Amino acid sequence: MTVDGIIELRSDTFTQPTDAMWEALDRPPLGDDISQEDPTVARLERRAASLLGKEDALLAISGTMANQVAVMTLTERGDEVIVSDRSHIYNLEVAALAALCQVQARPVHSADGQFDSAQISSLIRSPGIQAPKTGLICLENTHDLNQGIPVTLENMRRVGELSRDAGVPIYLDGARIFNAAAALEVDAGELTQDASLVQVCLTKGLGAPLGSVLAGTQETIGRARHMKQRLGGGMRQAGIIAAPGLVALGDERIAALREDHRRARVLRAALREVEGLDVYPRATLTNIVKIQLDAALDAGRFHSGLKRRGIRIKPVGGAAFRMVTHHQVSDEDISVTVCAIREVLTTCG
Repeated sequence: MTVDGIIELRSDTFTQPTDAMWEALDRPPLGDDISQEDPTVARLERRAASLLGKEDALLAISGTMANQVAVMTLTERGDEVIVSDRSHIYNLEVAALAALCQVQARPVHSADGQFDSAQISSLIRSPGIQAPKTGLICLENTHDLNQGIPVTLENMRRVGELSRDAGVPIYLDGARIFNAAAALEVDAGELTQDASLVQVCLTKGLGAPLGSVLAGTQETIGRARHMKQRLGGGMRQAGIIAAPGLVALGDERIAALREDHRRARVLRAALREVEGLDVYPRATLTNIVKIQLDAALDAGRFHSGLKRRGIRIKPVGGAAFRMVTHHQVSDEDISVTVCAIREVLTTCG
């Protein structure tokens, strides 16, 4: 299903609300969210906490805000935070770890979307007068926003065991955690069980127009509400955000992620047959397909050629591009895209 004749593959954040989300916006019950009196927000937070295997949750305006609230809640000023070198929180949040949370990031490389627990362990600081305290381990699932790799349950549990032994909590940026759960065929709560806090983004594959939810214990979420308020995240009648969010967290929308994954598999399989492209990821796929053009091809001409044909894909560096399937991408859109890519490539040599 195209919008205004455009096949939008840059991101699942470009989606329009579903019909059910628009219907949910027809006068939902509202109240003051700062006072925790908005009944629609309360329903959303209970639903998210249940799905993520946690006691409590809070609604934030964005994933970036939820990430920063979480770090502020779980660390002290001057702590060191272990983060993936490919993570959103490290690369795409305008240095908020330093500017807002006042913590030092210590990056760790994560090959193929999996976390090396031995390497993480080696980065945890021993106590010393000249050393910062390792205050937090930040994980991300799915991992690498240009490939969307689901981090396996076994990998998550290995890092969880390490965190318990070291006494260092885990924060999980689970913006697309339901994509990971669908791809791995596990419950989202299994993937989040070792995290002190976890966030899920309502606006990505789930398709809502706004919002993320942060979940954890009642005590931790209580502290997080203060941090959210400190950042200006307190809202009043926030049920207008929560109402479509409840649809996004419904069984139907979560189940529909599997269709996004199926279409991504079709796209990846077809593109692997196209000469001049390398296609990623090579392992388990969610809804993100990355392509790398051969060095002899003109990436700028390729990108503009698709754009002229009404197909939007995202440049992600050099001659690499990202395509993301979502509820507004149909089987026909995939076929049209593959044909267009074949056609445009003949002009890029």
